[in-house]
Amino acid sequence: MELRAFFGKEAKIDSHIVESTIKIDPSRSPFIRERIDVWYEGDSLESLREQVKNVPFSESTFKVMYIKDEKISDSEKTGLVERRRIEREIGMCIQGEPDLEKPENIYGVIVVEGRWIFGNYHKSEQVWLHHQQKPNDYSTALNTRVARAVANIAVPDPVGVKVIDPCCGIGTVVVEALSMGIDIVGSDVNPLVLPGARENIAHFGLACNIAKRDIREVTEQYDVVIIDMPYNLCSVISKEEQLEMLQSANRIADKLVVVTIEDIDSLIAEAGFQIEDRCELKKGKLVRQVIDCRKIIK
Repeated sequence: MELRAFFGKEAKIDSHIVESTIKIDPSRSPFIRERIDVWYEGDSLESLREQVKNVPFSESTFKVMYIKDEKISDSEKTGLVERRRIEREIGMCIQGEPDLEKPENIYGVIVVEGRWIFGNYHKSEQVWLHHQQKPNDYSTALNTRVARAVANIAVPDPVGVKVIDPCCGIGTVVVEALSMGIDIVGSDVNPLVLPGARENIAHFGLACNIAKRDIREVTEQYDVVIIDMPYNLCSVISKEEQLEMLQSANRIADKLVVVTIEDIDSLIAEAGFQIEDRCELKKGKLVRQVIDCRKIIK
């Protein structure tokens, strides 16, 4: 679902690779491992090798890495010895100083459906793992991996987008969104969770407004609302209250991403939203739905 939000498509069934002109920092996603910027491509190693000779000279050290597609069949996989040979052949065509231990630049080589591709290599830093070490947590809160994906589904391109998380709890989604440069504010009706949310946000050197407020009291306009529907014993709400929350979201934004453990499709429709995409998340016996919605414009 996150890939569809980013690129409008998924990886092919027999591959883990997505090809797109949309450039996403792999560190934004907990499900993207790496990215290669396509500089050159050819139908053979020899063809690629000739093109790589045109890489501009740089005083920075470099390393060439052959990138495997783990999902292809064993018979199609390239062995370690062959991968190292390819790395050496490509590296010898580049002007500059190689450094296999601590290179300043990393170049990637990959074969995709018979096409040899070369370019700058970028590896995910898995920032969401670091955010697991927050000072405050709830057993019912989204884990940081899911929270990061939810933020990306809600805001695949953060430029000029204003977001609100009106049921922010201890701020798990807010932290992930802020760390990716998303303009987000948080609020919650429960005053007991707000100090923990503020502490979590400050712990990672981030900042945003966290207020005690009911979504029905929000008057400002936003581009996106993210709602993780309350469901535990301390914050269970009725269908009527759920509908009011969804109607309030419709009043202040054109897009809604909602996380819920209940079937609320009819409430989403009644609130004036159309479901565009969805997925399920399972944690033991708990099944959450992530639903991407757009306001119905009449």
